[in-house]
Amino acid sequence: MGDTYRLKLLQTIDELKEVQQLEREVWQMDPIPVHQTLTAIKNGGMILGGFDQDKLVGFNYGFPGFAGGKVHLCSHMLGILPAYRGRGLGEALKWGQREWALAQGYRLITWTFDPLESVNGYLNFGKLRGISQTYVRDCYGSMSDALNHGLPSDRLLVEWWIDSPHVKERPEIPPADEADLQEVAWKLTEQGYPYLTDDVVSEVHADKEAAYIPIPVQFQQLKRTDFSLALDWRLKTRALMETLFAKGYVAAGVVRLPGQPVQYYAAVKRDRLTIDFTANTVEGRETQP
Repeated sequence: MGDTYRLKLLQTIDELKEVQQLEREVWQMDPIPVHQTLTAIKNGGMILGGFDQDKLVGFNYGFPGFAGGKVHLCSHMLGILPAYRGRGLGEALKWGQREWALAQGYRLITWTFDPLESVNGYLNFGKLRGISQTYVRDCYGSMSDALNHGLPSDRLLVEWWIDSPHVKERPEIPPADEADLQEVAWKLTEQGYPYLTDDVVSEVHADKEAAYIPIPVQFQQLKRTDFSLALDWRLKTRALMETLFAKGYVAAGVVRLPGQPVQYYAAVKRDRLTIDFTANTVEGRETQP
């Protein structure tokens, strides 16, 4: 196995059946029907496959979305076989998706993710420079797959403004000092797992350039070991993010500290971002602004 991948748009029925098998392996649940994915890719959508030589080991699936009178690409699934996670394939698939989307005229790609999954958060905000200003409670209802079973399926809606200076030029997020990071207090249990104090929302202020939201680095392990603590993280970070978003903050970056059991989302005021929030029309198509 190597860390150099071949990316390819998947378009045939046989290729889409391969995607179905990968879905089963990743989520242990029934896959999307081929007739649905085939129709989507013939009507403004895409499935990008990631290959290790001739073996399909990851994919990225998106289709057109429509909101506020404008069209964007809704990126619905990013799936990677366990043995290939953490090796750059997810990032490669997203940049490949961006290249395809720009060529089609898209300027905005959206997707959702569990805000307590630290690896996904680092990819979305730290590497890709997506942002989020929308917290969705129990987005998918009760879920039975291996990763989501048992907890409210809360999600952050990521906005990836793929032609913006925020993505292309990567302007600096305000640096955090120790006092900034300690504003929302966390401690360790006797077992060594981080937990938030009970008054996290009362510690939020709206007069700072940036606010920092702690999340556990190993959420799935915490969930398996102490489910009640995992639920506590869900409910307290939900309240914290909803409060910050209501005060005009936008999650836009990540702070990671070596050896720490938490990482932080950096939230800044929306008007500080180098993004034109009106530029999500699909150019060269008969869509109305």
